[in-house]
Amino acid sequence: MTHAIDTTRRSPRRPTQPGPRPGGPQRGPRRRFGGAARAGRQHHAGPFTYLLLGFAALVSLFPLYWNLVAASHTGERVVQAPSPLLPGRELINNLSIAWNQVDMGVALVNTTIVASAVALSTVLFATVAGFAFAKLRFKGRNVLLTIVVATMTVPPQLSVIPLYQLITEFGWVNQLQSVILPSLVAAFGVFFMRQYLLEALPVELIEAARMDGAHSLRIIWHVVFPVARPAMAVLGMLIFVQAWNDFFWPFIALTPDGSPTLQVALAGLGAGNHTVNHAIVLTGAMIATLPLLLVFAFLGKHIVGGITSGAVKN
Repeated sequence: MTHAIDTTRRSPRRPTQPGPRPGGPQRGPRRRFGGAARAGRQHHAGPFTYLLLGFAALVSLFPLYWNLVAASHTGERVVQAPSPLLPGRELINNLSIAWNQVDMGVALVNTTIVASAVALSTVLFATVAGFAFAKLRFKGRNVLLTIVVATMTVPPQLSVIPLYQLITEFGWVNQLQSVILPSLVAAFGVFFMRQYLLEALPVELIEAARMDGAHSLRIIWHVVFPVARPAMAVLGMLIFVQAWNDFFWPFIALTPDGSPTLQVALAGLGAGNHTVNHAIVLTGAMIATLPLLLVFAFLGKHIVGGITSGAVKN
């Protein structure tokens, strides 16, 4: 009994896609990765956000505005209740008195020198030390880092007496180096730069530079400094503001009659026979605050831009 053999090749069946249900709604293809599509959208702020930001800006700017208002009135009007809320006509007169009473021009120059020197030295030394603690391997690294961080908990008042004896021995009393040299580096700056370089500086860059024959100083100059530029800008701004507003140690090491900084000069401003002219004091405070506002106005955008560019990873 013979059987017929079908020698024709059967074509593989293609999986059939289920068609639309009769009478049912037509559904489009499902979108995958919907979270990524939503993440790429730009969300616009609503009116409540702008209202909240405007309120925060007004609260932040009101002390500066009231300082200007108080500097434009007489001392008797400033202490009266209710306090003035509109500018007066004594601003030019108060500026002249405050500028000449304590030699405000010399104080501005001295403060600029001190704040700039302290900020530059702190940024330089803190970046180098932060790089060493972040990427170099040496004995006692963790112990030394712990000691550096622990110094942040020591109150500065404890070092006043030995530090004053030291500058007296060197003959630096009432000289600017007595304020600059003790502040050449800060433990906060070392820790700040170490934390930044720990994530922002790849080890492959350092190894590639060493394979090209670069020594340590060249690696720091051509590799570490370009990578750490955003953090260096932020640290420099913070240290500059701190040194500009420092009062405790400059008041001990300097005198108002010698080479004072702004904060030391303001301590002797507005003093009369038995009373203090608060309008003159607030006028001096406005003069001392104005350079910082100008620095923030011109450099604030660049610093924020450096932070955001350094935070984005390719």
